[in-house]
Amino acid sequence: MEYLGIYHVALDQLWAHKLRTILTMLGVIFGVGAVIAMLSIGEGAKREALEQISILGINNVIVKAKAPDDEVSSEVGLARSPGLTLEDAENIAMFDKMVANIVPQRFERPRTIFYGSHEASARVVSTTPDYVYSSSIEVEDGRFITDRDMQDFSQVCILGAATKKELFAFENPLGQTVRIGDLDFTVVGVMADKYIGRGKVEGFELKNLNEDVYIPFSTAKKKMDRYYPGFGMTQESRGWGTSTTIQTQNFNVPEIDQLTITVTDLQYVQAVTKLVERVVSRRHFGVNDYEIVVPESLLRQTQKTQQIFNIVMGAIAGISLLVGGIGIMNIMLATVLERTREIGVRRAVGARQGDIMRQFLIEAVIICLIGCTIGIALGLLLAKVISFYAEWPTIVSVFSIVLAVGVSTAVGIGFGLYPARKAARLDVIEALRYE
Repeated sequence: MEYLGIYHVALDQLWAHKLRTILTMLGVIFGVGAVIAMLSIGEGAKREALEQISILGINNVIVKAKAPDDEVSSEVGLARSPGLTLEDAENIAMFDKMVANIVPQRFERPRTIFYGSHEASARVVSTTPDYVYSSSIEVEDGRFITDRDMQDFSQVCILGAATKKELFAFENPLGQTVRIGDLDFTVVGVMADKYIGRGKVEGFELKNLNEDVYIPFSTAKKKMDRYYPGFGMTQESRGWGTSTTIQTQNFNVPEIDQLTITVTDLQYVQAVTKLVERVVSRRHFGVNDYEIVVPESLLRQTQKTQQIFNIVMGAIAGISLLVGGIGIMNIMLATVLERTREIGVRRAVGARQGDIMRQFLIEAVIICLIGCTIGIALGLLLAKVISFYAEWPTIVSVFSIVLAVGVSTAVGIGFGLYPARKAARLDVIEALRYE
């Protein structure tokens, strides 16, 4: 029997029993839909995690100042530890073969920025020109902080995309003056909009960089009060010196809030992390008034978590396909019994065992492929619904669709093989006499 004829016979049989065919397909439809949806969630989560970690910089080691634990640290140690300072950066910079760049950052007290009658809540970050080399954000318009700005204590600022939109809407902000605290700053640049996602990766919270405003580190150090968030501490600038006003003094106010250390090569990240830990611990007399964040370690942990998630979700979807395959086998066995006399007639007029086997096997595969097509559409719809209502990023990859088609075909062949062989091996005389 020619293959074209076999296809026609198979389609005629499936069309003659439409309801039974649809019910048989349900397991495959839901199984494939689950595979597509689950893999799209996993791929979306993976892509989002990579983008979030890229913001921190995969080649970076981040040291953040924090309040020390009074119960763990001694009073002598608390008094002697200077907190996170520029001297820490200078000591770490000595490992110049592994360290390419070190950027200090301070988060200044003013949280509201004014432009005329408009105002915006923002995080004011004082930093150095090298900041753009240690982060993934870019300047969209204008320029970033320069060495000349640092030398002249210039009152210039660069706006994050969200802050620019809130203050200026569609107006060009370059050259305009905004007020930060008691000082006027000239806008010299605007940063490109950066997707932050859900703002958290492996328990580490990411700040929305689009709401940041950047000013020269030297300007902030000379002209702005030092504020250590959450601890009621300020250092008032008086010319070149500072005096400290302490509401709760049990440790020294750190000079900076964060150090971003960029290593020369990814292979040095772990080594630099250990060196930084030893240097800072020694300089801080063992006081735990800092924490080290390693984006590369976060990435590895995220990938490990993602692998477990994919295995679990794949197993769930696989069970659905297994149930669908068992359903196909049951229906095909019932079909063989129902069509026993037909099989006997075909064998009697010259059909070979191979022809009968191919006919039933093709029917099983067609059921799976039609179910797979509907399942793919269902999976795409589920991915869109999940993305819309749960606000999770979903990405449907070509791999997930190819995998779904391949598995569906394998299910059709695997679970259709036994019924097809049983049909082909029926005794011709017994089949003709079957009522």
